[in-house]
Amino acid sequence: MKPVYFKDWITDWHWGVRIALFLLLLSSLSQLGMFVLTQNYMVGYLGAQPEDISFAVMSTYAGIITVIPLQFRFFRYFQARGYLLVNLMLAIMLNALCIHCKDIHLFLVIRFFQGILTGNVLVFTLLLIFTRVPAERVKTIAPAVFYGTILSNTVLIGLVAGLVVESADWKVSYYYLIMFQLVMLVIVLLMLKRSSGHKPYPLYQIDWSGMVIFACTALALAYTILYGSKYYWFADRRICYSMLVAAIGACMFLYRQRMVKRSVLHLKVFRSRSFMVGICLLAVYYGSKDSVNLIYNYAGGVLKWSTLEVIELGLCNLVGMVGLLVISIRLLLANKVKFKVLFAIGFGLMGAVNLWMCFFLTQDLSFAELFVPVFMQGAASGVLFVPLMIYVLSSVSADTGASGLIIAACTRFTATLNSFAGFYNLQLYFNQKFKEGFLGYLTPENQNMMARLNFYQGLYASKGFTADQSSALANSAIWQNVTQQAQLLTNRAVFMFFGLILICIALLIILVPAVSKTYTWAKRSFAASL
Repeated sequence: MKPVYFKDWITDWHWGVRIALFLLLLSSLSQLGMFVLTQNYMVGYLGAQPEDISFAVMSTYAGIITVIPLQFRFFRYFQARGYLLVNLMLAIMLNALCIHCKDIHLFLVIRFFQGILTGNVLVFTLLLIFTRVPAERVKTIAPAVFYGTILSNTVLIGLVAGLVVESADWKVSYYYLIMFQLVMLVIVLLMLKRSSGHKPYPLYQIDWSGMVIFACTALALAYTILYGSKYYWFADRRICYSMLVAAIGACMFLYRQRMVKRSVLHLKVFRSRSFMVGICLLAVYYGSKDSVNLIYNYAGGVLKWSTLEVIELGLCNLVGMVGLLVISIRLLLANKVKFKVLFAIGFGLMGAVNLWMCFFLTQDLSFAELFVPVFMQGAASGVLFVPLMIYVLSSVSADTGASGLIIAACTRFTATLNSFAGFYNLQLYFNQKFKEGFLGYLTPENQNMMARLNFYQGLYASKGFTADQSSALANSAIWQNVTQQAQLLTNRAVFMFFGLILICIALLIILVPAVSKTYTWAKRSFAASL
């Protein structure tokens, strides 16, 4: 008998089930979205460094990818309602701990366990979505809902967090999150049956040791990449140890996957050329999409916008993403467009956004001027992300189980990790380069610099400052201008870097199949002529 998860009163109410499952996804993903919006307050409260905050985010991701392989076995063993209720209650407890936590190391541990609970709820919700979608559309509709929610959660949760942080202490945002999760507890109780009627599949031959090795490897790799620049890489013993743990752990995990009877990861998925192409494109997308954060940082740091104004800009991005996501999925369902067309359009559009920002970024852009690139970036994500995930998941054979999903999740982890470290190091390099370039012009022989310096000195003197104070403040103002200009040029350089890469990827997607077909045709023609 087919398992029945939903109660009779809601089974035929399709929109009610959809909204409930969407809220369930959102309640779990809010652990990530809210933290991203309140991380600056965490720096001040916990005395953390920027690397610590990035590591806290990656700790959550590490927890998610660690438990994903186990969830498919858990879904066949545990009852969905009881499992979700336990995870939601534990999530509430960890959020309460976050409110009172004052030690950064304890906070990082909590973030890892929050990732585990997030992964538990995410995968169970995804599997519940599968049960509501016709079999022929599972590979299209379910990923669209699931990954669309992942893309939009930061903006949706950030809107609430921004409203709270603007009017109250940042801790209040955690109270709202706990209230949201309490509401979800009630919804799960009312929506799901106590027993679905499925026969529990025993939890034997689960590779628990492999999962522990995997978690240690992911955390060690994150530590190495995020803290490497701060500690001068292998000149520091901590980085050497963490890199050693990551390398040994990766080798041990892959070895176990070849040796154990019930491996969580089927390595034969890497034999599929389409799968490898999809994973590479997914990694490029993950690594480049975060360039939109430079626009948000520019709006908040240079233009001095409030958190709510930045969130409004993020809503423009969300509108573009949702709109194009719906269109791209409908085109795929109707078989009116091929994957490579969507990929070429998406990467080309994202490359165009980066090049637009490179050439037109100044220190006084308005909301109307930023709306277009931010909207286009969201549209590019809508065209790319879900079709990419569908392409990746459909490129592996059914006997590999969830290996495609696991590797895609690991790709997100690695690409996001490289994105954090890459953006930091790129900005560090270009910022230093441009500041050193400006220093050559900050001399008494430069008439423009001296005129600007005298202007500032006169301005501060007119406000009652002494000559020495006016001189110091004028020099500080000059240096502040230099820092701002160096940051703007740095952003331009980073946008140019990603813009060129993305345009090249779009051209390769268009040209490689055409060149391959031309070569095959020429080869056959030559063979026929012999």
